[in-house]
Formats: sequence, C-alpha cells, structure tokens
Amino acid sequence: MGESLKINTHRDKNPCREYKLVKFTKIMKRRYFQKAVLSLFFSIFLVLLLTPPILAQPPRNKWQIAITPYLWLPNIDGTLKYDFLSETSGSPSVKVGPNDYLESLDFALMVKGEARRAKWSIFTDLVYIDFSNESGRVELIDFGGSGKTPLSASIDAGTESSLKGTAWTLVCGYGLLQEDMGRLDIIAGFRYFGLEASTDWRLTAAINGPGGGRGFPRAGSISKSEDLWDGVIGIKGRLNLGSSNFYVPYYFDIGTGSSQVTWESAVGLAYAFKWFDIMAAYQHLYYDMDDDGILQDMRFDGPAVGLTFRF
Repeated sequence: MGESLKINTHRDKNPCREYKLVKFTKIMKRRYFQKAVLSLFFSIFLVLLLTPPILAQPPRNKWQIAITPYLWLPNIDGTLKYDFLSETSGSPSVKVGPNDYLESLDFALMVKGEARRAKWSIFTDLVYIDFSNESGRVELIDFGGSGKTPLSASIDAGTESSLKGTAWTLVCGYGLLQEDMGRLDIIAGFRYFGLEASTDWRLTAAINGPGGGRGFPRAGSISKSEDLWDGVIGIKGRLNLGSSNFYVPYYFDIGTGSSQVTWESAVGLAYAFKWFDIMAAYQHLYYDMDDDGILQDMRFDGPAVGLTFRF
C-alpha cells in the first residue's frame, strides 16, 4: 500500500469572493455533466423504441463475451482521516456527504466485462469517479498522546473535500446453478482501489489541543493518496422472470486486505434484446479501514444504467 501526503496551511484573504468563484465553477461543471446524463437516457429510450425484443441464447459450450458500458451516479457518505499536519499539530477527521446526486460528481466512467464458457467465467468491473467541492466538516482532531477533540458543526465555516478514485474488480466464477430459472455463480478474486483525497477546511477559530503544546490552524488544506488491494469472494448471477425477456441481475462480494472490510452489491432489472440487454440497477460500494486509514465507514451508492452487448 503506497501513500503520499501534502499539507498547506493558509489564511483566506477574501473568503467571500473565493467562495462565490468556486460556486460558479461548480455550477457550470454540473450543467455540462447533467446534459450528458440526460442525453444518455434519451439515447437509451430511442433504442428501446426502435429495437425488436428478440431474446437469443448462445450455446453454453462456446465462449460468450459480454461488455457493459454503464453510468453509475453514486452519492458519497463517510469520513476521511488524514495524517498529522506536523509534530506539534493534529490529525483531522473530515466528514463528507451525503449530498444530492450530481451535486459534487464531476466525472464518472464505468465498464464491465465477462467471458463465459460452460460453468466457468471471468468477470471484471472498472470504475473511475471524480468528486470535487464535496461539502462536509472537520468533526474531530486527534492530537496523539494529548487526546482527541471533537468539534461541533457550529465551529465549521466552510469545509470542502475532493476525491478521485479508480476501482478495479477482477474475479473468476464457477456456476453452481444454470437453469431456465436463472444462474448462480460463486466468485473469488480481488479489488484494487487507488484514490486521491484532499480537503480545504475553514474554522471559526484555531483549535488548541488538550494540555497545550499542540494546535490545529483555523484554515488550511491537506491531501493524501493510497492504493488499496483486497481479496474478495461472493456470488453473482441472474433470476429470469418467467418466460419473458425480463430478468433480475445481482452481484455481491466481500473481502479484506489493505482495508479492514470492503463489500460491493448491485441488484437491478434488465431486458434482453437480440444482441444486447438494457439494465437499470442500484449499486453500493463500501470501505472501512483501520484507525489510521483514510477511508472510515465510507459508502458510495446510487443508481446505475447501462447496455450489455453480447458476442
């Protein structure tokens, strides 16, 4: 696990003007992203209208390839725990989220892939997310041996965090059930999560540690990056809804390694056409690390929509 830490403390010369500029830039980014999301949903709607619903089942003794580009709109909710600013300062824990969907999401890119032959399969999922100006607050300062100081919400004068992350899951699966009613695979593999987090904090006053000797500045910025590797096990599959082309895809894994625990789940509703499927789902990704890890009880969850192309 690799990590880096950058620190910069400062005092705002004109916090009001800076706040307005950040808000304006944030609004413009959201508008462009929202237009892209609406365009995707409109394109999917047109595809549904123009494509005949014909379900094709390829032979099970041949390789079946499926690629799913999709859009996931996760909310973020949890705590970022940073390292000590200096030997005479403290380690801040910053609460982020939850916020409205699209409010802080600048960019997202997702794609899934699966190769299957008979009962064996290989599945991968690649996710890139970029959050910026996520509102939150400094909720605790750890002064090491001097003790910890929790902070009330009233002392926060405007704290914002940014987070960029790439999550890559790769698992192998074996089919326990392959019937007309659906499919159930057991899976095992790993998940990698590389993230960069940064926080700009503003408090109404500097914080003195218990017993004196340590302090935390009124305003400043801090950043940290980590690479997490975790082994995971779980299940995945689909439940066919009678003789119709509708089915319920599902996925669940849980694991540990760099993190204390991580798990991911997804369940949705899909409709199969001749060469592709359309899917809407709700997806959840969770991370919790040891006390010195940056991700504390961190959740990414939200709706997803995508198209699965079969070869």
